[in-house]
Amino acid sequence: MLPLHGLASTSSVSAKRGWLQSTRSRRRTRTTQASPPAPPKTTPREWTTQDVSKVALKDVPLKATTWYPDVPGPPRGAPKMRVAIVGSGLAGLSTAVELLDQKGHEVVIYDQFLGGKVASWKPDKDGNHIEMAGLHVFFGCYHNHIRLMALCGVLQNLLLKEHRHTFCNNDGDVRELDIRFDVGGQNIGAPFHGLKAFFTTPQVGDKAANALRVATSPVVRSLIDPEGGMNDVLSRNLDNISFWEWFKSHGRSEQSIKRMWDPIAYALGFLDCKDISARCMLTIFQFFATKTDASVLRMLNGSPAERQLKPFTDYIEARGGRIHLREPCKEILFEDAPPVVTGMRMGADGKVVQADAYVASLDVPGAKQLLPQAWRKYPEFDKIYALNGVPVTTVQLRYNGDWVTEMYDPEKGVKQLTQPQKGINNFVYSPDAFFSCFAHLALVSGVEYFHEAKGSLMQVVYTPAAPYMPWEAITEEATDKQVRQLFPSNARKLDMMWQTVVMIGQSLYQEGGGMDPYRPEQATPVGNFFLGGSYTQDYIESFEGAKSGRQCAGELIMKAVPLIQTTLSKGGLPSN
Repeated sequence: MLPLHGLASTSSVSAKRGWLQSTRSRRRTRTTQASPPAPPKTTPREWTTQDVSKVALKDVPLKATTWYPDVPGPPRGAPKMRVAIVGSGLAGLSTAVELLDQKGHEVVIYDQFLGGKVASWKPDKDGNHIEMAGLHVFFGCYHNHIRLMALCGVLQNLLLKEHRHTFCNNDGDVRELDIRFDVGGQNIGAPFHGLKAFFTTPQVGDKAANALRVATSPVVRSLIDPEGGMNDVLSRNLDNISFWEWFKSHGRSEQSIKRMWDPIAYALGFLDCKDISARCMLTIFQFFATKTDASVLRMLNGSPAERQLKPFTDYIEARGGRIHLREPCKEILFEDAPPVVTGMRMGADGKVVQADAYVASLDVPGAKQLLPQAWRKYPEFDKIYALNGVPVTTVQLRYNGDWVTEMYDPEKGVKQLTQPQKGINNFVYSPDAFFSCFAHLALVSGVEYFHEAKGSLMQVVYTPAAPYMPWEAITEEATDKQVRQLFPSNARKLDMMWQTVVMIGQSLYQEGGGMDPYRPEQATPVGNFFLGGSYTQDYIESFEGAKSGRQCAGELIMKAVPLIQTTLSKGGLPSN
């Protein structure tokens, strides 16, 4: 989600009642000519896991057992397991990949639809893809997730963006936090590139104060002692206060919060600096400060369904894994003495499926809906009910004519564009619009989203979304007006042709102050039942959080094989 960090891709239960509120499309009727055939697509070279170090350089490596664990090997002599996974988001898919690669365990995934919060679908013949939630970006510090993408053939679908963070203010006033630092042809890396960026950014007035705050923050220890620095960031003291409290306590200004830090916080966790914990913000910035390429971002060259999810599912099915869609879990069947799951009741027909081990790879509302109420007697389950998700609204707008985000000199006139090469080819923050971030998909993901003669495709993310959740607040006119407010010189000449709105009542886990103690472990009091999803471990809610963690569900299952095998009566997975 990411937006800035990418969304944690866990999947909700059933038809996502109370989660996905609605989706709609509006189209203005116009006379159009038939679209020309799509240009031929070049086949990129295949990437491997050995290429990961080129994508996410680890200037200051943490211990392998912590944030960047080695790929685990199968336990010696362990038998094959039958594992049922509820949820087909990235957390569920990555668990399946890990289990299939370890002695070829038998794995079946169940869900209503594929992808969780990174789902996308193609609703019409014109090739317009609708994305589920937010904007999905991949930072260089997402080492575990990048390794997974390399393994499954996704890495070649990523497009590298320039190493700078862009802020769009009203009236086309675009400013940057430019992290590139070149001296005499020599690229200067961490931490100096970040300090230079904060000292020179025109987005805030107190540049020196911001740079000083970064230079004296807990990330400094990480330059010498990465493990110790991360432990400082993960401390309960930082979790119990907001980033706003932490920032203001060090004498920083409200202006820099509003103009730069709030948009970043909205992109990270769909929360502003007063609501997001200092721990969350400083976790990601510890990586940014200590690893040269950690803050370099990449975006998919097309839709998540085709460019990310399909390679994962192809990899899983090629190794014998199965994915059953339109077959959500309705009920967990269990016994109490000892606590053990005996099966799951599925779909509308009530079919019962059985396995040796079960993984609920769900988001927070999905977990609350699925977990048996009787299990609330266990503190490990009961604390989940203190967690909440954050609402988000994602809007796509298709314009005709020139590029909405093109920057040009008015004295030289407007450039007429026929190729996807102009405009802002990057993820963009905005402190002035109702939406906190956006991207020009026809540019940033142009392999699939650019269509000749179909103009610009903007995707904007409303955060905070709660004030705009009523349909009346997200109209064509309201969102279009905000786009034109940011780009008045170019957008005023364009007509909006098409719009979609996706509202999600609860998406990312709400990473507010004091909430970290309520995050559950992935191993549970029920011996053959495990939790998945990025809210279940120490890392922030993100793509990396869905894959990483010291207690990966797949790894825990493999460690628990002997116990599970001796305590369960054997039941078969469905043959279909």
